[in-house]
Amino acid sequence: MRNDVLTSKSFEFSLRIVKLYKYLTIEKKEYVLSKQVLRSGTAIGALISEAEFAQSRADFINKMYVALKEANETRYWLKLLAQSDYITQDMFQNILPDIETLIRLLVSSTKTAKKNHAK
Repeated sequence: MRNDVLTSKSFEFSLRIVKLYKYLTIEKKEYVLSKQVLRSGTAIGALISEAEFAQSRADFINKMYVALKEANETRYWLKLLAQSDYITQDMFQNILPDIETLIRLLVSSTKTAKKNHAK
């Protein structure tokens, strides 16, 4: 059940990141930071999707941890975009809860998977 929520939330977040990338490149003519947030922001969902067909429990845990790292990196790029005025504070405050939710879900999933793997 949790992975269904995580899968759907990460996909929806990826869509938001793609739209943000389009905004940054078309409206702001920003190509470096936008590429970074696009890469890390869409990698989260891709890694979660990969984890669904992991070869082992250890592989699943590894992919979920990498997704968590990508989520944390995405939060960094979003903060940087906001602090450098490429996105407004309203835009930042609007997307921040989504990445924070993904981070919380990934932390919980990795902890649970690791605990179950130890059994």
